Amino acid sequence: MDFRSLSGSRRPLLLPLFLSVVVVLNGCGNPSGHSSLSTQKSAASRPLPSQSETVSQLPTADVSEKPAGVPRQSDAGRAIELSFDDVKFDLEKGSPFHRELIPPTIEAFEGRRVRIRGYILPSFQQNGLTQFVLVRDNMECCFGPGAALYDCIVVRMNVGTSTSFSIRPVAVTGIFRIVELKGPNGDHLAIYSMEGEGVR
Repeated sequence: MDFRSLSGSRRPLLLPLFLSVVVVLNGCGNPSGHSSLSTQKSAASRPLPSQSETVSQLPTADVSEKPAGVPRQSDAGRAIELSFDDVKFDLEKGSPFHRELIPPTIEAFEGRRVRIRGYILPSFQQNGLTQFVLVRDNMECCFGPGAALYDCIVVRMNVGTSTSFSIRPVAVTGIFRIVELKGPNGDHLAIYSMEGEGVR
């Protein structure tokens, strides 16, 4: 079917529907997430302070340094550099999503100009993409049944802007939004979106 031949009134309805189908089939709506075994192992390997240690004996952080894991922001007007790890949060396997689960650190990105790297989810269209799903990686995480809601971002490019599909990772710059996208059965398909300014 040639989607270019559809009338203007039907075309806008097809793209969101197509994105919903792609997200459902590829698993971005599964709240179970991928395994955080490495995180659990690293936390388990850290020694706990003994009861005899006092607070003054515990190691202290240098407050002049930027804490690890905090996204970098350049000069005013420049985008905040994010990764998918920066928008990940605790979501129990099989539990429903509620907006209250998103921590304030992620809520702080709402409406902010960000830049995030990921992969464009393949679709039937190669060039002139005005909407697409950006996923964490091109492996099983976001293409299989184990993907989490925070592993995909629905990107809608600004008017007059488009991009082309690439098998390589891309960096998308735009305004980050927390917007719940639900399927016909009420299940969450995605919770993040971006107003895309550019893709590199």
